[in-house]
Amino acid sequence: MSVFRFFRSRNETVESEELEAEVTPRGASRDPIVDAPQQSEVREKGEPDWWWKPFWTLSSLMMFVGIMSMAGSSLWQWLDRPVENVVVHGTVQHLDRLSLAEDIGAGLTAGTLGTDLKTIRELVSEHPWVRVAAIERDWPNTLIVMVEEEVPVARWGERGLLNHEGDIFWPELKEVYRSLPRLSGPAPETERVMSQFHDLNQILRSIDLNVVSLNLEARGAWTLELDNHIKVVVGREAVNERLGRFLDLYRLRLSEQADEIEEIDIRYTHGVAVKWREKPSDEKDAAAG
Repeated sequence: MSVFRFFRSRNETVESEELEAEVTPRGASRDPIVDAPQQSEVREKGEPDWWWKPFWTLSSLMMFVGIMSMAGSSLWQWLDRPVENVVVHGTVQHLDRLSLAEDIGAGLTAGTLGTDLKTIRELVSEHPWVRVAAIERDWPNTLIVMVEEEVPVARWGERGLLNHEGDIFWPELKEVYRSLPRLSGPAPETERVMSQFHDLNQILRSIDLNVVSLNLEARGAWTLELDNHIKVVVGREAVNERLGRFLDLYRLRLSEQADEIEEIDIRYTHGVAVKWREKPSDEKDAAAG
């Protein structure tokens, strides 16, 4: 039996391998290659994500803000309790604490946190006897009102009172205030009138007299009344000099007749004019008889 063997030449083997290498590169997969249209189709399927992502982000943000707003509103309603107590602190003699607290409570329309403290302070300060007011919250349901009361040192005119700083206030006058010195004059001159009042009292103490009334006229003239009911017309010029002359004359001659004197005018340069009180009719008749 004949056996046939075919032998490939070395050159043919090399050429065949090179041809195979050109058709199928080393390490390359023989699977079908995805062509360009298929890749474009994949990108088109992913495009809707870019439109929905901002929408869902905005929706989530709005939902979060809404939830926080509702939570904040509920928390505020829980914190802003209705005001149930108004407490007035401070040393007072003329203020009615209960009446003041009731007036404040009647004007409240908001809760403890929502109440405008400035408005309440202005309301309290309108009271004639309140000099300084401060308002504080005491959570959950209390307002604390701290007041400093006016201290009158003199009357002003017929209806007003003065504090130590010369401020005028207008409470309802009671009989107890009638014992205070009475000062009067132009409203802008309260401090000047008070200062002159203190200076005059210092001068007159040397003859055991006190000023109970002092008036400053619009043109600048001074008139005072002493505690022995003598009216002294001083004028507007050389006040201290005229008072010095009055003191000398009062010590030497007028003090013994003070009960009979109604008015002394000291505006003269070298003397004074004295107006005597009228005697009762029975004393006149007795003197005539």
